[in-house]
Amino acid sequence: MNGKKPGLVLGIETSCDETSAAVVREGKEVLSLVISSQAKLHSRYGGVVPELASRAHLEALLPAVEEALGDAGVGLEDLDAVAVTRGPGLIGSLLVGLTAAKAISFAMDLPLVAVNHLEAHIYAAFLEYPELEPPLVAFVVSGGHTLLVYMPRHLEYEVLGETLDDAAGEAYDKVARILDLGYPGGPVIDRLAREGDPHAIPFPRALMRDGTYNFSLSGLKTAVAQYVRKARESGLPLRVEDVAASFQAAVVEVQVEKITRAAREKGVDRVVLAGGVAANTYLREKLREGLKELGASLYHPSIKLCLDNAAMVASLGYRLLGEGMISSLEVEASAVLPLGSR
Repeated sequence: MNGKKPGLVLGIETSCDETSAAVVREGKEVLSLVISSQAKLHSRYGGVVPELASRAHLEALLPAVEEALGDAGVGLEDLDAVAVTRGPGLIGSLLVGLTAAKAISFAMDLPLVAVNHLEAHIYAAFLEYPELEPPLVAFVVSGGHTLLVYMPRHLEYEVLGETLDDAAGEAYDKVARILDLGYPGGPVIDRLAREGDPHAIPFPRALMRDGTYNFSLSGLKTAVAQYVRKARESGLPLRVEDVAASFQAAVVEVQVEKITRAAREKGVDRVVLAGGVAANTYLREKLREGLKELGASLYHPSIKLCLDNAAMVASLGYRLLGEGMISSLEVEASAVLPLGSR
């Protein structure tokens, strides 16, 4: 970049079912953020349909970029770089965003920075809390991922544990489907659970104290399905609020146990909660309570920055750019990209 300090970064995010573009200044100041959700499109199917998601990104991406530039009051010629998610995610969706970013990079002679989606979720917290610094423990929890991570320094990660089967967001969606609550399941279960009794049904807490940092939710999902089926077959009253509350309590209790243990054993007093499920109010409340006993603080992005968004992509892109981590136009999309890989 000829010694010029990068200032304005355009971020592009199309890893799943949100089309997003943003302009961020110096990795910290969000000048604009546009998110186009496909939730209504996929709700009739009870989950994301990859081909439909890709087509929707094709229609929504350029308008999103134009809107983000307009909201920020800048043009392509004012940008210093373009950052884009290259994985993990749905391969067709990723290709839409990556191809667009490459085109902008080539046409405007801008550095291209390919970003890891999971890493970007962690960096959403740094956008919200400028004072936040490693070392810290991060819990990345979304529709496709559940990762417990130790971050000793910027851009360095040790994965402590992950899901052995269903991700938390995926389990929420499946339980919502069992209860006929629609898609996406996370927000509606979180809302209904506030009206239910979390102790009403003794659902299992898998791997609660197994000594690892891993998670498993397939057994819990099966237990919910069997409970609902038996209640319906027997004609017994089924209070959906109690099922939702008891399910959510079983999920969160295990998460809080493992996150707080990780913070204690790693000797950190900062924990980041990131990803779409980080918007869950019960998880935030219970984790904050657990960390308070350790004298540790919880950092979580605002709801908009918990979603898949391009501001977090631009913010991380700026930091990678400052480290000279510029990508080739030959960089490829990757459906499976481990944390730390770029």
